[in-house]
Amino acid sequence: MHTLNLGIVAHVDAGKTSLTERLLQTAGAIDEVGSVDDGTTQTDTLALERRRGITIKSAVVSFVVDDVTVNLIDTPGHPDFVAEVERVLDVLDGAVLVVSAVEGVQAQTRLLMRALQRLRVPTLVFINKIDRAGADPGRVLRDIHRKLAPAAVAMGTAHDPGTRAAAFIPYGPADDTPTPYDPADEAPASYGRTDGAPAPYEPADDAFATRLAETLAEHDQAVLAACLDGTPLPYGRLLGELTAQTGRALAHPVFLGSAITGAGVRELTRAIVRLLPVAGADESALASGTVFKIDRGAAGEKIAYVRLFSGSVHVRDRLRFGRDGEDGEDGEAKVTAIHVFERGSAVPRPALTAGRIAKIWGLAGARIGDTLGAPRAAGRGRHFAPPTLETVVVPRRPGRGAALHAALARLAEQDPLINLRHDDIRRETSVSLYGEVQKEVIQETLAADFGLDVGFRETTAICVERLAGTGEAAEFLGRAGNPFPATVGLRIEPAPPGTGVRFRTEVKVESVPLYIYKTTEDFRAAMRDTVLETLDQGLRGWRVVDCTVTVTQSGYTSPTSTARDFRLLTPLVLMSALRRAGTVVCEPVHRFRLEIPADALGPVLPVLARLRAVPRTTVADGPACLLEGGIPAARVHELQQRLPGLTRGEGVLECAFDRYEPVSGAAPSRPRTDRNPLNRKEYLLHLSGRA
Repeated sequence: MHTLNLGIVAHVDAGKTSLTERLLQTAGAIDEVGSVDDGTTQTDTLALERRRGITIKSAVVSFVVDDVTVNLIDTPGHPDFVAEVERVLDVLDGAVLVVSAVEGVQAQTRLLMRALQRLRVPTLVFINKIDRAGADPGRVLRDIHRKLAPAAVAMGTAHDPGTRAAAFIPYGPADDTPTPYDPADEAPASYGRTDGAPAPYEPADDAFATRLAETLAEHDQAVLAACLDGTPLPYGRLLGELTAQTGRALAHPVFLGSAITGAGVRELTRAIVRLLPVAGADESALASGTVFKIDRGAAGEKIAYVRLFSGSVHVRDRLRFGRDGEDGEDGEAKVTAIHVFERGSAVPRPALTAGRIAKIWGLAGARIGDTLGAPRAAGRGRHFAPPTLETVVVPRRPGRGAALHAALARLAEQDPLINLRHDDIRRETSVSLYGEVQKEVIQETLAADFGLDVGFRETTAICVERLAGTGEAAEFLGRAGNPFPATVGLRIEPAPPGTGVRFRTEVKVESVPLYIYKTTEDFRAAMRDTVLETLDQGLRGWRVVDCTVTVTQSGYTSPTSTARDFRLLTPLVLMSALRRAGTVVCEPVHRFRLEIPADALGPVLPVLARLRAVPRTTVADGPACLLEGGIPAARVHELQQRLPGLTRGEGVLECAFDRYEPVSGAAPSRPRTDRNPLNRKEYLLHLSGRA
């Protein structure tokens, strides 16, 4: 039995969850198709998901087609919950991107396709809702070619679109049970024939065969030569090359249908197991996997959702977990139970083998993104921009601050990008956000799951600080004003945008207290951790990015100096160097793409100007107008609210994080949550416990 780990991704309301239900029913995993509106689907299990009719958390279900177990992961479509998609991408063998035949290619559709292509995830496209009034599959296909993937290959056409009788008519021979082409065969295998003879094209198929060959010729010299010679290729040969190029994420077969009526879903189901590659499974290698989801059981116990890439894991095994090449402590724990996804649900099993997905109990310290067992050859990367907004969560009843912080910590465990920031001085907790809908969901979840009634302060943009120049400072052991028996010198310099914080040391080994740190690498790691923690709050309280920090001085007196002395002195020195360098506060800017009626351009432009949006291109296309440019992240929500009234409901806005730009006017500050090493007196008073 082979395994295929499949993601279903789409813009919100394109029909992902409905398609998941129909795939399960078509494969025989469920008897009846659940309804998103009625809250009876297999994957939207949260009460909040059922009330709102949207997917908030990714969910895993399983079904079997032929000899392939398909683990299907249904992901959220709303951009406020893109973090859930982020965690799933690294565990997929293939994906189905769902596009609505009515709304077409939307903002999140583009974002998702770019991420899938960057990761080379083999992807099929399903144009859903061909039965809906207003469905225009032809227009959507053109948009897919133009906006998503030039190598998209329509595998059929829609019959009677826009009506309840809409159907998918596949191209090629009438029999839709293909035998894939195998180059090792003496002759190409047939498609739709049982007598072994190559299947002839119907007249209507000639055009499809030509289009398919032209698409495949881009990456296959033999097909290109046949196209140039005018030599027709057997259908089996073309399908074989299509399978190969789909598996390498070079081609993207497109199917059409309706998850509600079932049109086209049977053909899509067969294509999933024939065109997408199954999981690689080296069970003889060391166990290595990834945690992509954390949940809690009925008794509050932690459950880790794991994709295993190699080896095997058994109940009662002791399993290492941690972050490859990232800060954070590794851990080890005993596996107490394993539930493997198969045939419609997760069932108890004594072991998890390579290529499969399971729920694992016992890993109490595991976090989302942790590697289990041996490190993977390729580390995780970020596929979407981090949140650019934040807000302070406020309990409406006095004395509930501690309970609120504990509840938010539980939510952050399941969504690390909530990124809690607790201010011990003001006793406040802030959370990071992608948008206002996410804030509403956090509010409802805290009320329903933890009995906490909360409100929010105004949502603000998360700025960063970049260096204006180079700064250097040092504190020397025994000198006046230095209360610590240690010497630390640091230099901080600007680095190119997007390079992050780089750390170096220029000190001699004899200046490192090896009786404390054992090795110079331990000293370097300890200093780096303190520097990174300190740079989380710059001169105006924002995280300092894109710089190089170098340790230029180090000194100690044995046996008086301790690791604590270096840890507490470093922030004072670093902030002195940062003050001398100076920083520029930069706000997040989103790129926007705005389609509006041409006659709405006049009312829209002044609003864009008031929101500090800068259109860089304006293209008129008959009755429509396309504007592209940049807008501060903090103003996107207001534009979304104003747009329907300005464009009679016809405006379409796409936004995604693009860059950070210096703030114009007065630079905003963020309240500090640390001991404030910018204020030497306050910092030392805090350390002495007198503040």
